[in-house]
Amino acid sequence: MQTLVSDDIRARAAKVRLMIFDVDGILTDGSLHYGPDGEVIKSFNVLDGHGIKMLQHAGIRTAIISARSSPIVARRAADLGISHVQQGVGNKKAAFDALLGDTGLVAEQCGFIGDDIIDLPILTKVVFAASVPNAHPEVASHVHYVSRLPGGKGAAREVCDLLLRSQGKYDALIAEHMAG
Repeated sequence: MQTLVSDDIRARAAKVRLMIFDVDGILTDGSLHYGPDGEVIKSFNVLDGHGIKMLQHAGIRTAIISARSSPIVARRAADLGISHVQQGVGNKKAAFDALLGDTGLVAEQCGFIGDDIIDLPILTKVVFAASVPNAHPEVASHVHYVSRLPGGKGAAREVCDLLLRSQGKYDALIAEHMAG
């Protein structure tokens, strides 16, 4: 189901060459489950993962910037082929600036999806800022797009599809999948 998206949001999404994802509350539902030995267990959505792979296939780079550090995030990023992964980041703006330096891109070529106030330094700089319905209220007032679906339940895929549609790449990717 495609939701109504303004021309401004589509124009912003069309400029994205690097999409950056927060983890907790975006790629997961934000819940932290602790195993018997104190390890953190997170659940990821396969549709979100395929959306990220579709972005990469369409030539849109992907990255993760997360305040928390977890081996499971490194594993998920490796499974998805996300090469730019910054975890345990206290200053997300500094991490974003470093990512720009590493990629040679500028903020006007980047998108970011986050859900908490720690994400605001990036959300206020990128050309396309997105969030989820259950984000902190302060975040909603600083983003261009709020997904219909919640974090960890398809929000990342919804944003990936929006980027691909806005860049005119979605139909070709679907046709490739249909052709087998």
